[in-house]
Amino acid sequence: MFFRIKYHKYLFFLFIFIISIGCSFQEASKNHGIVFLENRSNKLKIDVSNTNDVIKIFGQPHSKSINNDNIWVYIERILVKGEYHKLGKHIVKENNILVLEFDNYGILKKKEIIDKSKKKNLVFSKKETKNELTQKSFVEKFLSSVRSKMYSNK
Repeated sequence: MFFRIKYHKYLFFLFIFIISIGCSFQEASKNHGIVFLENRSNKLKIDVSNTNDVIKIFGQPHSKSINNDNIWVYIERILVKGEYHKLGKHIVKENNILVLEFDNYGILKKKEIIDKSKKKNLVFSKKETKNELTQKSFVEKFLSSVRSKMYSNK
């Protein structure tokens, strides 16, 4: 009997050892956008770097300005799992935006990193823009009213 318990004890410790090797001590995270945005942006020099340098470091921009193609925007967002009391919901760890402004020759003139703390200070306009393209046509309005009348009897 002692012989069997002795080997079970070793198998138990071997099992625990194998499980502990598989555990990761790094927090699980979901990355969106450019990873290590701030570190990469430090490689850019104002009045020295150009659009080709930026594309080598970051790749194509996530978006460009609507009015001006010389303003490029890059985004980084890192989500991590919350604590037990948050029931494992994702929490935003980092949420950075890099805005690069170039002159007409493609030379970097301005760079700005906007992080979570600076975003709280941004003020947005309350005005609403009316878009005539999304308004319903006469036929669509007519058909939707017919549909609402059909289903209202049920």
